[in-house]
Amino acid sequence: MSFQTTLQISGMTCGGCAARVDRALSDNDAVQEASVNLAGESAHVTLGDSADLPLVVQTLDSAGYPARTSEATLQIDGMHCGSCVGRVENALTAVPGVVSASVNLAAETAHVRYLDGVVAPAALARAVTDAGYPAQAGQDDTRRDRGAEKAAESRALARDTMIAGALTLPVFVLAMGAHMVPGMHELIMRTIGMQTSWLIQFGLTTAVLVWPGRRFYRIGIPALLKGAPDMNSLVALGTAAAYLYSVVATFAPALLPAANRAVYFEAAAVIVTLILLGRWLEARAKGRTGAAIRSLLDMQVRTARVEREGALVEVATDALQAGDVIVVRPGERVPADGTVLEGDSYIDESMLTGEPDPMAKTSGDTVTGGTVNGAGSLRIQATAVGADTTLSQIIRMVEDAQGAKLPIQGLVDRITLWFVPAVMTAAALTVLVWLVLGPSPALTLALVAGVSVLIIACPCAMGLATPTSIMVGMGRAAQMGVLFRKGDALQRLAAVDVVALDKTGTVTEGRPELTELELFGDVSRARMLALLAGAEGRSEHPIAAAILRAATSEGVTPAEVTAFDTITGAGLRATVDGADLLIGTEALMRDHDVSVGQEGEIARALAERGRTALFAAIDGKLAAVIGVADPVKPGSVAAIEALHKRGLKVAMITGDRAETAQAIARETGIDHVIAGVLPDGKLSAIDDLRAGGATVAFVGDGINDAPALAQADIGVAIGTGTDVAIEAADVVLISGDLGGVVNAHEVSRRTMRNIRQNLFWAFGYNVALIPVAAGVLYPLTGLMLSPMLAAGAMALSSVFVLSNALRLRGLRPALQEKPGASTRPTPRPVAAPAE
Repeated sequence: MSFQTTLQISGMTCGGCAARVDRALSDNDAVQEASVNLAGESAHVTLGDSADLPLVVQTLDSAGYPARTSEATLQIDGMHCGSCVGRVENALTAVPGVVSASVNLAAETAHVRYLDGVVAPAALARAVTDAGYPAQAGQDDTRRDRGAEKAAESRALARDTMIAGALTLPVFVLAMGAHMVPGMHELIMRTIGMQTSWLIQFGLTTAVLVWPGRRFYRIGIPALLKGAPDMNSLVALGTAAAYLYSVVATFAPALLPAANRAVYFEAAAVIVTLILLGRWLEARAKGRTGAAIRSLLDMQVRTARVEREGALVEVATDALQAGDVIVVRPGERVPADGTVLEGDSYIDESMLTGEPDPMAKTSGDTVTGGTVNGAGSLRIQATAVGADTTLSQIIRMVEDAQGAKLPIQGLVDRITLWFVPAVMTAAALTVLVWLVLGPSPALTLALVAGVSVLIIACPCAMGLATPTSIMVGMGRAAQMGVLFRKGDALQRLAAVDVVALDKTGTVTEGRPELTELELFGDVSRARMLALLAGAEGRSEHPIAAAILRAATSEGVTPAEVTAFDTITGAGLRATVDGADLLIGTEALMRDHDVSVGQEGEIARALAERGRTALFAAIDGKLAAVIGVADPVKPGSVAAIEALHKRGLKVAMITGDRAETAQAIARETGIDHVIAGVLPDGKLSAIDDLRAGGATVAFVGDGINDAPALAQADIGVAIGTGTDVAIEAADVVLISGDLGGVVNAHEVSRRTMRNIRQNLFWAFGYNVALIPVAAGVLYPLTGLMLSPMLAAGAMALSSVFVLSNALRLRGLRPALQEKPGASTRPTPRPVAAPAE
């Protein structure tokens, strides 16, 4: 039966494009018929089978006209283990039009990329629901409700656990008391008798299974009948086997050999109680894994005070529009990104930068939604509202990264998908071996061993090992001002060998400052600054801005300019306050017959220290040597030192002169310098650093850094940089301090170590205890693992993994000191930018 669908095509702008798309589709053997619509930017195709759709998509990609895709996030209930993850992913990828699907067990979500027009989010949710896992398409406004759902689930599990515990306790006392308490057996026989004891256990255990324990059967049995057993199926089979065996022993004992007439009601009841307890603890721990996202959501303001027609009106932030004027009172959170129109205050921006000190804000300054206003009142004009605010983008970025699947998770998923069927097979073989080779009572021993194998071999811990660590680690990173835009960056950053840094705006402030002004003759500093500022006020060069800032900071008024002329590549000439002023290089001075003499040595000494050195002449006589530099950021030295302590090499790639770059390298302790390269040259520089198989992270902030950020194994963008650089990066540092690179590497390293610990425990637990549950120690020790102990061990394995992941919430910034607060000498400013 043929399959028809309409694909939305990108990049078709003319009839020639449509013809090329039509030819590409017609040449594809999977396409029976194709009709391209240029006006609708679409192609209607008929295929032999829906399974051929990926081939068609690949054909369009190769032709340069990719099919348009969209993304959806589904909220999914009922997933309990790694095998559930595999089945949900299989259900999604089986839907025609789905390009990729990634399921996160810890977050209980699925991130799906699908072809526009071929399938809709509602159909995706329906496919997952039909597979046995109720799902709905996620919306931004359901985030808070999702947290409430998790709290309600935790309360329901707590209630069921208490009910099961209350019903199970008498069963346990009656069954195990005879073995554990001297005289208990005789007391039971003398009072109610063994048969009555069994009947009481039957009644209470039945209540446990049909009331709090029904969830395992309601989910596990249908999954088993569909040929897709999960963890609930294992619990249902194990408890049902123990229960039904006990029912036969109680009501039809003649069906069993005399040596095998025993009941295991307590095993079924205790198993359900312990697993419910584990689920409850697991739900509570899962709730805490999303604490970072909830703390970010809590920063979003629900209402804002807006000026409308001369009056203040309180409106929902969802109704805000760009351009609205908002009044923020002392102590309130800023409801949207904006620009201060009026007022003076201090804003707590720790949610963005991780730094506790409030930032002064006055007219013309920008503020970010979610930050906290200090003691002053502010009038703010909104520039970004709703989903466009910085906070909303951060939340979206963190959620996307948390839902991503690391490369290490792929192997785990492949194993866990087949793990439950393998366990059921192992349990069946265990029973068979005991029945054939086991000593008397073989049937009883076979039952105990088979149930223990079913119960103990739960893949929950394996499924939770990676996603829980990712959620907690990335959430904590966001609180420290580090955003992982791509989930796999977390794993790749931990393996970095070399950190390559851009210079301007990354290692340095990116803003040159006047550092030296050596005067000759009888001209005063104030007079010289006035003349320089007057002339440079006509220039747009960064050095001119540095001189103007210096004059302003010293309260000097620029002198009046009556003539001005720029000399390209050399400097400028101007008539300022009646004086003929010449500013520029030594070559410019020689060209205008200005004698430099020994003062040239001063300029050369400044150049050796990384300064950009210029000369100034008044009326044909040398009057000053000017030194301008781009200061090193206060935190750069400490950050580079911290990277060295972690065994990383640090390189700098810059378009500036080699002398300037070497001066910065000496100042900051950078190992390797690549200077004088253009933006495209940074790509080959990164390839050179990769020599020998090294993994390279590149840190930059400018538009010219975007290609290098994309080329590196890991691109790290300084958040104070350009949008282009941020879009090209894998990791974004919200603050402009290099200490964020250290924090990002530390979070990555610690999270990956946490994941490896979890996986070692999860796999080691199963490898070690499944044989024990099967009874391999019985021939040597005569001991069998009780199904009750198996249930306890299984519950604890998941709780251990979650608890270990939650330790990441205690991560502290790798650089505890605030930039600039170090006791080390303040780094000297170095050279002006040439990038």
